[in-house]
Amino acid sequence: MTALEKPEAISIAEYLAGEELAEVKHEYVGGSVHAMAGATNRHNAIAVNAMVSLGAQLRGKSCRPFNSDTKVRIDFPDHTRFYYPDAMVVCRSNPAGDHFQESPVVVVEVLSDSTRRTDLEEKREAYLTMPSLKALIFVEPDSPRVVIHRRRAEGGFGSEVHSGLDAVVPLPEIEAELPLAELYDQIGD
Repeated sequence: MTALEKPEAISIAEYLAGEELAEVKHEYVGGSVHAMAGATNRHNAIAVNAMVSLGAQLRGKSCRPFNSDTKVRIDFPDHTRFYYPDAMVVCRSNPAGDHFQESPVVVVEVLSDSTRRTDLEEKREAYLTMPSLKALIFVEPDSPRVVIHRRRAEGGFGSEVHSGLDAVVPLPEIEAELPLAELYDQIGD
């Protein structure tokens, strides 16, 4: 019986260079690279609706939204991670030539059956370590329901639930809001 060899870790530079040429997006967790599955039309429509709503409200302001083609870099003492959130808002942007952002203020993740556990556990824990992050938003794909983890003035994060098409998620951190009617507009069955 032979032991399975542990795959060799990929450097950050190798990962970033590979992503520039890759036909499929990959997330990076401490040297391991994981291919991302394609999202459903519903998932993508919700993500686009978030971008359109936030983009319209942020026009002319110092903060700007980025879509799911821009990675978030999260540095830990012993490793680095890169994730592709569905949307994010950044008020202090990395240089235009970078392929990632390091200081998002708001991150939006649309949940799906295949990524729910990773999003709500691994990614949630990682995002909440970012000093710049003020609001982490998880969007349910099948019903108008959003859970937001918001940084508290006294430290840590608190959770809020907003549900129903009449609900509006206030985002005073970026002088905006996210109406669920806009988020779920034309989603269909």
